[in-house]
Amino acid sequence: MAPARLRRLNRRLVEDLREDLAGLYVESRVPTPGDACRRPGRQGFLNRLAADLARPGFAMVIAESDGLMGCAFGFPVRGDGSWWLGFDGVLPRGVGQLTVSGRAFAFGDILIRPHPQDRELARRVQERLLTDHQASLGATLVDGDDRQTLSALRSWGWRDVGELRRPLGLTTFRALVFPLAARGTATPVGPVAMRGGGAPGGP
Repeated sequence: MAPARLRRLNRRLVEDLREDLAGLYVESRVPTPGDACRRPGRQGFLNRLAADLARPGFAMVIAESDGLMGCAFGFPVRGDGSWWLGFDGVLPRGVGQLTVSGRAFAFGDILIRPHPQDRELARRVQERLLTDHQASLGATLVDGDDRQTLSALRSWGWRDVGELRRPLGLTTFRALVFPLAARGTATPVGPVAMRGGGAPGGP
């Protein structure tokens, strides 16, 4: 397989690739034996993509080789800490600090076509999206019952920091972060934690 090329897409190009992206979503979310989690189908993915596409600062990076191999997309996390609303317990201080400073980026999804180099490709698209936005921390929420996605993210370098439930929501999410500095000697997600119901800045 030829090395994958990374490319940043604007909104118009994302619209042009909607069906290809939906196909990538379906292929990358093949259920494993014993997997009881019911994930959104093709149309559910397209609806979520359309909603994220309308958010300020939306960005997408795709990986291409002989075809579409992967993508990651999302939007900047607002510095007011509202993205972490509903976090249960203690949020690592570094997560709050990077959120307030505008250096956190929310990943709507990361889709990687299954192949032997999928872990390396996932790392590349994740890091490219963060560096393009001068962000030091990726953040995402995953349905707590979606063990397949949680396992994939953890194998791609994401760290589970706790549980989150939106007000009036029925789904309990796992909150995960991807510290860009984790590959070096420093990490923005250290063991020091803050209290205050998950609101960055603390009491």
